[in-house]
Amino acid sequence: MAATVRAMLEAANAVVPRISPDELRAMQRRGSVTVVDVREDDEVRESGKIPGAVAIPRGLLEFRADPAMPSHDPRLNPENDVVLYCGGGSRAALAGKALVDLGYSRVYNVGGFRDWCEAGGEIERE
Repeated sequence: MAATVRAMLEAANAVVPRISPDELRAMQRRGSVTVVDVREDDEVRESGKIPGAVAIPRGLLEFRADPAMPSHDPRLNPENDVVLYCGGGSRAALAGKALVDLGYSRVYNVGGFRDWCEAGGEIERE
């Protein structure tokens, strides 16, 4: 039987803890985190992003996250904390599961950019 998106999201949410914007801010203050925005480039241009976040569209994440790939982004390290977000939280959950599958052990989902904004989070515009 084929998987459903609902089943994929349930599996992702089971292995990628959801954190609050306040928890992310605490991690940022400690300097122990890489924040990744997995929205598409046009979404990031339109709304901005969490300050310091690395913008990597969901469709490219595995290629940027795998240290064995020539396209690896050195800002992504399986030994570091990684917090993902997207527009509403679902793409971030699926992206987090992909990172776990690649051997990242400290992966978190802060949800959607709108959650960040509603919690008073700062916005960086490029």
